[in-house]
This record gives sequence, structure tokens and C-alpha cells, in this order.
Amino acid sequence: MDIPRIFNITESAHRIHNPFTPDQYATLGAALRLSAGARVLDLGSGSGEMLCTWAREHGIVGTGIDMSPLFTAQAQSRAVELGVAGQVGFIHGDAAGYVADKKVDVAACIGASWIGGGVAGTLALLAQSLRPGGIVLIGEPYWRQLPPSNEVAQQCQAHAVSDFLTLPELVASFGNLGHDVVEMVLANPDGWDRYEAAKWLTMRRWLQAHPNDELSSEVRTLLTTEPVRHVTYTREYLGWGVFALMAR
Repeated sequence: MDIPRIFNITESAHRIHNPFTPDQYATLGAALRLSAGARVLDLGSGSGEMLCTWAREHGIVGTGIDMSPLFTAQAQSRAVELGVAGQVGFIHGDAAGYVADKKVDVAACIGASWIGGGVAGTLALLAQSLRPGGIVLIGEPYWRQLPPSNEVAQQCQAHAVSDFLTLPELVASFGNLGHDVVEMVLANPDGWDRYEAAKWLTMRRWLQAHPNDELSSEVRTLLTTEPVRHVTYTREYLGWGVFALMAR
């Protein structure tokens, strides 16, 4: 079980696999008023930076599940590095359908709502692990401004303009799904740069080390096209944020 290999290549040096910066995860943890011993579940936990840093800074305990063996191993190493391996654990597995054995205070799916077939299904999945009155965290993209065509939307890694909502529409949709929005932290252009631009050096060094790999042509194409695509489209049109929700 693994994610497509191209992501293990391009994001192998990432600690955060979305457009957030470490400061924004710190802001989010403080905004949630996390207390020592709070239980956190993270579906699609990547390299574990959120759980590990919150364990260090707030004393939370938690579990992360991710399909990538590479990212899971990196998360386990990060927990040891920060001295929180006794507080957080990481499981290599399919987060779709995962339900915690013990109810949690915070149930998160940050940028991976495909796990539940979309936001509604992911909220329903997370609710199965959440204690009454607990908080759900959803990380989702939105349009900062509507692309003028589906072709432009595809340059933002959507299939069509209809794939994403505007920020007001996205926030309203959570209410339509029976949840109050109780906090939010939004990505900024610097965060997008760190997420996207950090891939370019990784790809260049990977190409130098693996010139004859079966994916070398694909990686070469990405390294050639991604910088222009990012500054032309992602920075202009695409937003992203983490939204804290409580069921009504």
C-alpha cells in the first residue's frame, strides 16, 4: 500500500505536505486551546509534523495514519527527534474507514478529504472517532478568485472550476452539513511557495542521482514546467485553509 511514487519523490524532503508553514500549525494549535492529554486523530498524517509539534508544545497524545511508508517512517523518526514518541504513534495504512478505538478530542483530515469521498463523507467518518463536543479539522482548497475557464482550473490541479468553492461558499457549506465553524487558519503565498518550490530542489537532486529511472522523464518535465505553472496559476487563483468545526 502506497501513494503514487511521484509524490514520494517530489515531497520526500517535505515535513509538511500542504501549503501550511510551521508557524501556521503553531497558530492553529494555540487557537484550538489544546490541553495536555488531549487526544488527536490525524487521517492522512503525512510526515507527522502536526502531531509531533503539538505533542511537544501542548502535551497532546495522538495517532496518525498514512498510506505512504516513506512518510510514515519520517513521522516516526520525527517523533523520536522531538522526544514525543511516547505520546504519538504513526500507522502505515489506509485511513479510509479508520475509526479510533478510543474517542478523541480532535479528529483531523488535513488536505485528504478524498479519504471519505469528499467533505461530507469525511466529516461522517471523523465523527465516528470524535467524542461529543469534540472538534473536527478539515483542510480544503478554495478559489481565491474564480478561474476564467476549466483549462485554467486544470493548471491549478483541479479537473474543472466546479471542483472547488470560493471561500464564502466553502464556509457556508460546512453549516449546510450541520457544523459550526469555530476557527480557521488560511494558507498564504509564502506557504504555497514553501510547499511547491521546495519540490524543485528535491526533483533536481533526484534527477542527478537517478538519471536512468523510469520516472526520470516525468520528473524532468515537472521540473521544467512547475515553476512557471505555480507562479502563473496557483498563486493567483488557489487558496487553502484548515477549518475547525463542531457539530451542531
